[in-house]
Amino acid sequence: MLRNRASDALFRAVRTGNAFEETVERLLQAIRLGVVAPGERLPAERELATRLGVSRVTLREAIRALQESGYVESRRGRYGGTFVNVEPPRASRKGPRRIAREMGVDLHDALTHRHVLETGAAELAASRELGEAERAHLVSRLSSAGTAELHTYRRQDSRLHLAIAELTGSASLTSAVADVRMRLNELLDAIPLLERNIVHSNEQHEEVVRAILDGDPAAARKAMAEHLEGTASLLRGFLS
Repeated sequence: MLRNRASDALFRAVRTGNAFEETVERLLQAIRLGVVAPGERLPAERELATRLGVSRVTLREAIRALQESGYVESRRGRYGGTFVNVEPPRASRKGPRRIAREMGVDLHDALTHRHVLETGAAELAASRELGEAERAHLVSRLSSAGTAELHTYRRQDSRLHLAIAELTGSASLTSAVADVRMRLNELLDAIPLLERNIVHSNEQHEEVVRAILDGDPAAARKAMAEHLEGTASLLRGFLS
């Protein structure tokens, strides 16, 4: 199904060398990027272990770690399972420059990587013949980002960008977009949400989506490039 493409990309098989650590990473990506939203249930244990290519013991250990960290809770009974907490753990109070140092983030590298991936994704999405369900899904994600409250904006923004990547039909590209957004989102979370920037960002989102729906690859690429440069400018400003 269309809505599962992002989860398919994130819940892909992990490498065997660090199965526990990578399982935790994949689950956190799905939660932080809003692929599994607050209050929603993670896929069933048997299904999730199969998709990640790990044992159920490893999966349970990873879920237990997320429980202890405050990201998820387990419920028993007929409608039980593992659910994403509505109230996530408190965000770090560290400044963006300190976070960047501790993460070892090369900002130029991350921004360049994101630019190449996401402009290419927008261009490719606009070049495809989209079905009605795909078009409706994209419009829905645009609406959710445009009406999001401040405390949910980053998550809805991420879901829109992932939806664009999903429209390329490439799970590998969707996964790469998710990875680079994770590299930058902790930094973005450490800088203030500026009302004017959100208004401008939503206007740019509309331009990108309009170009994709109109089947105009060049316009989609250009609109996405301008949008990403706005985010890059904010990060460079706060980290300078």
